[in-house]
Amino acid sequence: MNQSILSEASRRRTFAVIAHPDAGKSTLTEALALHAHVIAEAGAVHGKAGRKATVSDWMEMEKDRGISIASSALQFEYKPEGYEGEPYMINLVDTPGHADFSEDTYRVLTAVDAAVMLIDGAKGLEPQTLKLFRVCKARGLPIITVVNKWDRPGKQPLELVDEIVEEIGLQPTPLFWPVGEAGDFKGLARLSLDGEPEEYIHFLRTAGGSTIAPEEHYSPNEAAEKEPVDWSRAVEEAELLAMDGAIHDEELFLDCTTSPMIFASAMLNFGVHQILDALCSLAPRPHPRDSDPQAIEESTTAMDETREVDDAFSGVVFKVQAGMDKKHRDTLAFMRVVSGEFERGMQVTHAQSGRSFSTKYALTVFGRSRETVESAFPGDIVGLVNAGSLAPGDTIYAGKKVQFPPMPQFAPEHFCTLRAKSLGKYKQFRKGLEQLDSEGVVQILKNDARGDANPVMAAVGPMQFEVMQARMENEYNVETVTEPVPYSVARKTTPETAEELRKQRGVEIFTRTDGELIALFGDKWRLQFIEKEHPEFELETLVAD
Repeated sequence: MNQSILSEASRRRTFAVIAHPDAGKSTLTEALALHAHVIAEAGAVHGKAGRKATVSDWMEMEKDRGISIASSALQFEYKPEGYEGEPYMINLVDTPGHADFSEDTYRVLTAVDAAVMLIDGAKGLEPQTLKLFRVCKARGLPIITVVNKWDRPGKQPLELVDEIVEEIGLQPTPLFWPVGEAGDFKGLARLSLDGEPEEYIHFLRTAGGSTIAPEEHYSPNEAAEKEPVDWSRAVEEAELLAMDGAIHDEELFLDCTTSPMIFASAMLNFGVHQILDALCSLAPRPHPRDSDPQAIEESTTAMDETREVDDAFSGVVFKVQAGMDKKHRDTLAFMRVVSGEFERGMQVTHAQSGRSFSTKYALTVFGRSRETVESAFPGDIVGLVNAGSLAPGDTIYAGKKVQFPPMPQFAPEHFCTLRAKSLGKYKQFRKGLEQLDSEGVVQILKNDARGDANPVMAAVGPMQFEVMQARMENEYNVETVTEPVPYSVARKTTPETAEELRKQRGVEIFTRTDGELIALFGDKWRLQFIEKEHPEFELETLVAD
């Protein structure tokens, strides 16, 4: 047992923020960083009201539209007020903020131990939130619910609780209940574990909400004098919830049955350190991870069936990002440390290929900010530079072999061709495609009939095509043209089936960059017809279980 590694792992809290677009993820990310004294002043998306642009957004499109497209990882120490132990090490993975980027968000959710579900107080549960909740539920990720934008008019708090219970079967258990209705956010009632209001935390506004909001603390009796109407309502609602059994239970929380609930305004920095405190005290620490059963079966060398947190180093790649720095044309792999201690410069093995991999250039990355990492522990996120050989889902390790299960994928539903406007730019076009393909977000499909200059792009959401075009222009100076193709369903197939499919109408065969044969069908009815007529055809869905 390695006590120093266990000690470091026990103070890690690694989580992601999930939400529908515009719920305030980037703003919350920066508010958390502000409260941990990582940044001196928070920015808002688009730099509204004299505030700076949000620093975690870095792509040109992100700055233009105010959405997070790439994933950033932010690490900081945080010590709750009155806590006597070592500071907690918080690893916050900021997820893509547009509805189309569910595949990339899914990948982020394989690298974290908990999630903060951010809900707009005026809109309640929205489609993307529901989808991401299901992903968290499937992965067994405990969820802390944060109702954001309580400084703006919105729904009634009890209405939001009912909505969450009815829509997704998750029971919110309030830790901090709002004093003042939506649009008149005065503060929070801190509730005991049995739901009893123990304290009134009154927030004071700051200029533009760019600095930490001062707090005034009052006893229940003082609160009743200061805010007789709003405090009385908060107490009454808290009592109703407690009578209904909406009380925090650690086992039910870790089982994704209940969810601690906090009301906040990330824009005003109200309720932010309460979120951090809840993450520290409630979110799970890093835990052991099982190897891929198929990899164990096929391996010719001994493998760990389970990698304990204090075993030799291992890590899993969950995101590959190209083009983060125009000057260097680099490829950066985001890796979650699963076990042991990572030390910069250590030689590790790439489980999928068996090759040695150098870790000479290791960084923490948040937006455009980069810092060299000398060491990292379970739960930490490390950016590995010059990582063109790594793909999402890959395992790297030292010591005894381990290989974690492959990265789940969503099947692409949108397809188009991509070509350079100018033939003279083909070299840059090809280079850009190669680097962006290494990220694994858009799949590149080719066949002899279309040629290398006119490949087909496959993506989960159509906006990914816009991202690719914008990045080709901004990072490689190549203007591109997309054209739709008449397909909406993809399946993996075999050489034998591919040969027969070429004789069918409404089907086209491609080779993906990983060598897999991909058949595209006009629509699901065409696919169903062919499957019914030819049950012997081998057609496999692209969604990994």
